[in-house]
Amino acid sequence: MIQRAAILGTGSFGTALAHLIGQSLQEVVMVGRDPEVAEGITRDHRNPRYMTKSSLPASVRATTRLEEAASGFPLILFCVPTSATRETATQLANAGLDPQTALLSCAKGIERGTGERMSTIIEACCPGHPVAVLSGPNHAEEIATDLATCAVIGCCDEALARDLQTLFTSPNFRSYTSDDLAGIELGGAIKNVYAIAAGITSGLGLGDNAIAALVTRALAEMTRLGVQLGGRIETFSGLSGVGDLIATCFSVHSRNHRVGLALGEGRSLKEAVDQLGMVAEGVPNTQSIYEAARRVGARTPIIDAVYAVLYEHKPAGHALKELLTRDPRPETD
Repeated sequence: MIQRAAILGTGSFGTALAHLIGQSLQEVVMVGRDPEVAEGITRDHRNPRYMTKSSLPASVRATTRLEEAASGFPLILFCVPTSATRETATQLANAGLDPQTALLSCAKGIERGTGERMSTIIEACCPGHPVAVLSGPNHAEEIATDLATCAVIGCCDEALARDLQTLFTSPNFRSYTSDDLAGIELGGAIKNVYAIAAGITSGLGLGDNAIAALVTRALAEMTRLGVQLGGRIETFSGLSGVGDLIATCFSVHSRNHRVGLALGEGRSLKEAVDQLGMVAEGVPNTQSIYEAARRVGARTPIIDAVYAVLYEHKPAGHALKELLTRDPRPETD
């Protein structure tokens, strides 16, 4: 039974998960880089920068010392941006990581250049440690306010999967298990790109029919690419696939949707990101996923269109028009 855990990252999602698991654990330590944020969490049981209205249980404290997380905690959650996962995992391994510690990846994305999933990066940097993943339609804003949420835990170790499922089960949070880590992580990463596309569609004022059609075709494209990259087809019909896709394409909490909305309304990518003021994983993920699709020769017209808007400076309206005027195809193709 897990009684203590460390969370790497003091951002929105790390704070939301601290709120969730801190209600049942004896001790939760959050590890961040900002001493003022760490001090505020420990002193006030509230993050002074993210999720500021959400209270944290008395069991939660924070530190800037990674070494504190490396020893004595049976579980460590990675809630850092995907771009920081490799560096953080390397630092953790070098800090004298307890050999019995399980590592849970909670970030959604794949690494640019290598196309590696977060769990495989963590496994490579911390060999010998059991690694699991958490994903699904899990907006931090709703977890932090105890709204009903479901998630899927990807884990090949049955005992660890049971322990994690117990930890992530409460009256407001229901978790399921799967051993398809690849499919779970790919669904969670790829859907970020489609959230930007949905936001662009909204910003252009194309209407509900267009957004519904886009999301439906996005699911087909995500499944096709995800299977080619190693996931199982049924996983993309689950919480980390269609579930997360629906949430991120329609929710007001979706950072990626908000970036796309700003682009559709005519703002530049820099203006859209600056206006958001937080990390939108779909922006760097679009590059890494576009590259991964090219490596396996996947047909990904929606991803290609978003990539063209973000990185080839194609006007959003032109990119959407090209999507709509492509050669007709059977729906099942």
